[in-house]
Amino acid sequence: MARGRGSAMRGAVAVAFLPIVSCFILSSCVVADAATYNVGDGFGWSLGSGSWPSGKNFHAGDILVFRYLPWMHNVVVVDEHGYADCNPTPSAKYYTSGSDIVKLVKGDNFFVCTRYGHCNLGMKMVVTAV
Repeated sequence: MARGRGSAMRGAVAVAFLPIVSCFILSSCVVADAATYNVGDGFGWSLGSGSWPSGKNFHAGDILVFRYLPWMHNVVVVDEHGYADCNPTPSAKYYTSGSDIVKLVKGDNFFVCTRYGHCNLGMKMVVTAV
């Protein structure tokens, strides 16, 4: 019995959906969830947070949670120069709630505290995400 052109199309559609169906049936397709990190662990975002990222492996999309006293600190996302000079550009993103959530981008992510000269005292941090 001869097959028409519609039969070939149905076969192509079935093959195209096979990997998707396999993921649901076999649960072999894993989508990595973003990890959530509390900056400074139990100490929060503080003068000692600069070394906190050491030994950790971060990925783009991971979440950093900055907890701190809002009248004492802030979190400012800066570029490399703002980090080095403790001088954010006008376009820098400021967080001031005391419980801030920041999603990491691929590459170096620079953070400083601009209150009371804290950045110059070392309250700054670089988190590198792959």
